[in-house]
Amino acid sequence: MRLTNVTRVVLPRGRVGSYAVRIVPDETRPLPVSFDQGRHVGAGDRPGSWMSIALRLPDGTTRDAVARAWDDVVAAHGTLRSVFSRDAAGVIRLHEGAASAGEWNEHPLLRTDADDVDGAVRETIRRVFDAECRPFATPSHRIVLIEPDTSTDTDARSAAHPRPLAVIAADHAHVDMWSLLVLARDLLARLGGEPASVVAEREPFAAHTRALAERDPAPAEVHTAWREILDAEGGVMPRFPLPLGDLSAPRPEVVEVRDVLDAAELAAFTARAEAAGVRATALALSALARACAEVAGAPLRAVFPVHSRYEERWHDAVGWFITNSVIACADPDPRACAASLRLSLALGSHPLAPILAPWGGMPQSPGMFALSWLDVRRLPVRLARDTEAQWVSASIETDGVMIWFVVGDDGLHLRCRYPDTPEALQNVGRWLDAVERAVRHDAGAVTAGESPAPGERVAARG
Repeated sequence: MRLTNVTRVVLPRGRVGSYAVRIVPDETRPLPVSFDQGRHVGAGDRPGSWMSIALRLPDGTTRDAVARAWDDVVAAHGTLRSVFSRDAAGVIRLHEGAASAGEWNEHPLLRTDADDVDGAVRETIRRVFDAECRPFATPSHRIVLIEPDTSTDTDARSAAHPRPLAVIAADHAHVDMWSLLVLARDLLARLGGEPASVVAEREPFAAHTRALAERDPAPAEVHTAWREILDAEGGVMPRFPLPLGDLSAPRPEVVEVRDVLDAAELAAFTARAEAAGVRATALALSALARACAEVAGAPLRAVFPVHSRYEERWHDAVGWFITNSVIACADPDPRACAASLRLSLALGSHPLAPILAPWGGMPQSPGMFALSWLDVRRLPVRLARDTEAQWVSASIETDGVMIWFVVGDDGLHLRCRYPDTPEALQNVGRWLDAVERAVRHDAGAVTAGESPAPGERVAARG
């Protein structure tokens, strides 16, 4: 599975329609708001706050079938029926809602270039999701169906793949990448004739928020470790170790996707990690630490998102089961990086609000640097290869750097987002070169001095 962007996602040409259930919020049934939900929703309605998954549906799937299946999926996942609001004092509130069947909306292709049909389909769904999948929308999710027009479309991809394609999108306050897999799997189960009981009511995300808040307070050593990392960055979350240019305001994002290791090279990389007595994640952190030392003369320090599905009951649930931790790797030795990883996981296993209270919440600043590692082979929820599934992120403006490593059966690819400034283009680009070179060297795919081929770079302007 690939992580891509709405400006480059591969979609068929055809008729585009979107469906949304009707939600009636009940203000007498309040729900707890998680720390990250509060931060995200508190920033207000804005384009690009959503995330999505695209997948092929069974041949002959109709709009009516998709609507019925999606109604059942929404009924199974409470967060999709909840609605955010802001009270008179500006406090973010969340309430349960009642769902009922909705209706389809037709979306004529938005096109500025008569020859750019592919771009028109992407731009059409981008505008739908930007408008409808907002923090305060009711509901803040949509499913889009693209029905390929094979009678007039000569595009080889559509002719070879006539099956319709769905794109499920929701505001990030209600989903993470794991959740999108659950939604896609549940939709396919109902479309495939599985009984509604297969997607019966799951554990609601609100129950997880309550459970996390009820955990024992973080021990003193956790507070100390957080403070040491933030103090090293001047009292803010870790920042990218090289200049990014003028960040007085967020800039249009640049998105790079690089295929770093194929399946055989990934196997060699994993074997190298096992020989060192660590997991592949720790060896990748070692490569990142070496790249930071080589290019910036600085240790690796970054925000490190970790999942909070601590118990099996959350594995089939939908919600924002991601919390932020921090990681610091001054020593690039893989075993030292493994120890840093264990500490990072511990730092992210406690409620963040009391930990970050001395800084007034998450002390974010321009230039914030975050990295994420996702091995889809280890997830309990997987989609069949013939669904051609793709995670699709929104197009946004940014003032930070975020890198994702995505590992699957076909190898390892990375995706990086950073601001479109001359300094960031140069500095992030050469840092990514160093990262890719280090990872490929650990896989035995290149010699120490060999430079990788440049990745695909796209400035994703709204």
